Amino acid sequence: MKTYDVLIIGAGPAGMTAAIYAIRANMSVLMIDKLSPGGQMVNTNEIENYTGSGSVNGAELSMQMFEHTQELGVEFDYKTVLDIVDNGETKTVICEEDDARFETRTIIIATGTVPRRLNVAGEDNFAGTGISWCAICDGAQYRDKNVVVIGGGNSAVEESIYLAGITSSLTIVTMFDLTADPKACDQLRAMDNVTIHPYQDVLEFTGEGSLDGVRFKSTKEDATEHHVKCDGVFEYIGLMPTSESFKHLGILNDFGFIEVDDEMNSSVKGIYGAGDITSKKLRQIITACSDGAIAANSAAKYVESLKG
Repeated sequence: MKTYDVLIIGAGPAGMTAAIYAIRANMSVLMIDKLSPGGQMVNTNEIENYTGSGSVNGAELSMQMFEHTQELGVEFDYKTVLDIVDNGETKTVICEEDDARFETRTIIIATGTVPRRLNVAGEDNFAGTGISWCAICDGAQYRDKNVVVIGGGNSAVEESIYLAGITSSLTIVTMFDLTADPKACDQLRAMDNVTIHPYQDVLEFTGEGSLDGVRFKSTKEDATEHHVKCDGVFEYIGLMPTSESFKHLGILNDFGFIEVDDEMNSSVKGIYGAGDITSKKLRQIITACSDGAIAANSAAKYVESLKG
């Protein structure tokens, strides 16, 4: 069985950047992901803060990054990781598909995050059939209809601006106030078809057979309840780390994120974290790319030390 120098789990911006830096360091590299390359970028309609790109569609930027890895000869495979076995100087990555196993000297975990759910009444019933977590994927079906966005952070505000441009009305329900970039918040507030309800708790998604509205109440003393009719809902209330398969390694904090040092080392020698899966203050494409480059550099130095 071939032993790779670097195996990268996750093909988002952190993973793809790590792959580029690792292969340019003359390492043998395998990058795996259970989904299409790009991670959360794929689901972003418009990216305006990635240096040098101006305004770019997330799916387009994802493809540009992936094509870069392929031009350099990075091996890529669609695989779902079930387990990692630490053998000391080598690691075994066990995957779901065909019980595939890969041997590697180092691993860079760049699995990112998945959208957090509210876990309120009706959410499971309408998930995927009225409730979505991806405006670029599902927004077009709500053209000239009434939509609710839940959340007030960067993703919520950025995707709300896109949705407000195609829907009849857009209602934003958020636990606090809008907390995104002030310029984006001002742009959203200025849109005529947008109504914002800050300081609210979502109680229920309503409808018989299909979604028809959202019930929520104020977190203020009056606890006023509202029921907004709508055709669709988009949730943007935060992200959860994709780290279930790595619990046993002892590299996660209490919130499920990988704890790393400034060289992206985890507490297990030869295993690195990069991107949104790590415990960090700023989760952006550009910081994920930075993490990937640092992790690949650290992995390459470690592999060189093993080879003597």
